[in-house]
Amino acid sequence: MRIIARLDIKNNFVIKGVNLEGLRKIGNPLEIAQKYYNDGIDEIIFIDAVASLYRRNNLYKIIDNSVKNIFVPLTVGGGIRSLKDIEKALNSGADKVAINSFATENPKFIQEAVKNFGSSTIISYIETKQIKENSWEVYKYSGREKTGINLENWIKQVQDYGCGEILLTPIDYEGTQKGFDFNVLDKIYSSIRVPLVISGGCGKLRHVEDLKKKFPDISVALASALHYQNIDISTIKKNI
Repeated sequence: MRIIARLDIKNNFVIKGVNLEGLRKIGNPLEIAQKYYNDGIDEIIFIDAVASLYRRNNLYKIIDNSVKNIFVPLTVGGGIRSLKDIEKALNSGADKVAINSFATENPKFIQEAVKNFGSSTIISYIETKQIKENSWEVYKYSGREKTGINLENWIKQVQDYGCGEILLTPIDYEGTQKGFDFNVLDKIYSSIRVPLVISGGCGKLRHVEDLKKKFPDISVALASALHYQNIDISTIKKNI
């Protein structure tokens, strides 16, 4: 299990909300990323929280500065809409890119990105919300808009197109710190063929331990639990 720090960024500040809403400032992304690196994090994901809405990503400079002192894999996501965007992210020092909104509108973009940059570089970032019992829908634009796409169908499609990894955020659990969404994991787990990272819901060490017991090969991306110092990285590493 990889322990990954997730930093959602708006206007050069790390921000955090609940269910991707009610955002509040946490602090400087470079300082926070450096702290998590010093504490032993395995990877860091930077997401521009408003990039897709405004059709641009402002994280390249942050990535460029991060790689000078941080030596774990870095992922950048938000507003990735072209091969040029991916190239710019990688040239800034990112190891991987996470693609969400644009891919839901242009599914073959995943295939095109994999063809040009390799599957290990391309993460399918999926935001999802439960719409009825045992059924989830994919969302875009940081949970602002429905796509009409069934989650299970989308997971199959992005894997068929060659994505190297899936980052899954169940919106109903995001920022709540009440534990991971085991219902959605139960629903999709058998169809997962690539590394899966779950983001959203973790608030304490027990949540990670419970996930590890049931889904030992799923990794976690943590935000609130680290930002609010409810758990620390070294304690997680000792206990999983």
